[in-house]
Amino acid sequence: MTPATPSAGPLAGVRVLELAGIGPGPFAAMLLADLGADVVRVDRPGGQVLGPDPGRDLTNRNKRSVLIDLKAPEGAAAVRDLAARADLLIEGWRPGVAERLGVGPDDCLAHNPALVYGRMTGWGQDGPLAERAGHDVTYLATSGLLGLIGPADGPPAIPANLLGDYAGGSLYLVVGLLAALHHARATGTGQVVDAAIVDGAAHLSTMLWGLLDAGLWQDRRGANLLDGGAPWYGTYRTSDDRWMAVGPLEPRFYAEFARLLELDADASDQYDLARWPELRAVLAARFATRTQAEWTELFAGHDACVAPVLTLRQAAAHPHLAARGSYTERDGTLQPGTAPRFSATPGALRTPPARPGEHTAEVARDWAVPALDSRTPQAPDPDTPAPDTPAPHQPAP
Repeated sequence: MTPATPSAGPLAGVRVLELAGIGPGPFAAMLLADLGADVVRVDRPGGQVLGPDPGRDLTNRNKRSVLIDLKAPEGAAAVRDLAARADLLIEGWRPGVAERLGVGPDDCLAHNPALVYGRMTGWGQDGPLAERAGHDVTYLATSGLLGLIGPADGPPAIPANLLGDYAGGSLYLVVGLLAALHHARATGTGQVVDAAIVDGAAHLSTMLWGLLDAGLWQDRRGANLLDGGAPWYGTYRTSDDRWMAVGPLEPRFYAEFARLLELDADASDQYDLARWPELRAVLAARFATRTQAEWTELFAGHDACVAPVLTLRQAAAHPHLAARGSYTERDGTLQPGTAPRFSATPGALRTPPARPGEHTAEVARDWAVPALDSRTPQAPDPDTPAPDTPAPHQPAP
């Protein structure tokens, strides 16, 4: 491994081999790449059918790509050669697929005993549903988290694919990879990290399980302190059909909230549960009298825990996020910056999204796999439509 430098990110010198997929695996690899790791993505001929053109897929940023046909014997051998020089490997197919292709954990660890082999799936490597297809919404439904979100008298709300794929999936995979890397560096022994979205999603609810056990949480939607059950923890429509988010949990913040809204004494008893329905109606009526901009101006500079509900593009222009560089423009594309922040080894947006196969010769040289360039297929024309490819967690064709 190459030594880290102060400007290269905290993971400089860490080599990551990503077997191309969609969803949580690529995002996990992007996070590692943002933090300075040398991530090489193994793309298959034909590419992925879902998502944007690879050159516009931001989860491909800060990576390099080689093109390898894993259905060919020389393709599997090329992946094993790369794995022999990697610290971490990320794979996101259904259980058994990597083994059938000759690039499973046993195959790769035989070439590199210190390798950390990360497996990203929805259901995990075992259990009754391990072989079944699924997506973020089904994993959240099964783990119990989807049933937490949304109004009591309405359907569960779908939080895009952020809570399952990325919070319960990608982030837990990254934590597992880095923990196992720490162990591998101390002992010289690698291992397999089984990261399942259902496991991560369930783990995210640990605090709620404690509240449930203590009798402080009801096992139903829209009836609790943090799920919209409390009238002062939720969202309200404004006169211009936009929304304000309110969350003054602590009494001193609620007192400021009530003062600015000019609530009467009866309506300002924060924890009088019997009067919550009445208070909710009062708040809804009050917020409906002004525009989002007017409410934003009223609450600005006050500790009342109120904020406008913004769209993605509005969020990128927000003065606070702009000041921190939470969103940034790179190569003409507005996108999130790197996170978290490091005082000595900051992450950076170094390169634009990698196109399939464009770095094959470069990686062959840098990773000392000279035969890689000669036994990999021609990179596809970026203007040629990609054929159908399997959905996440389905076997490779």
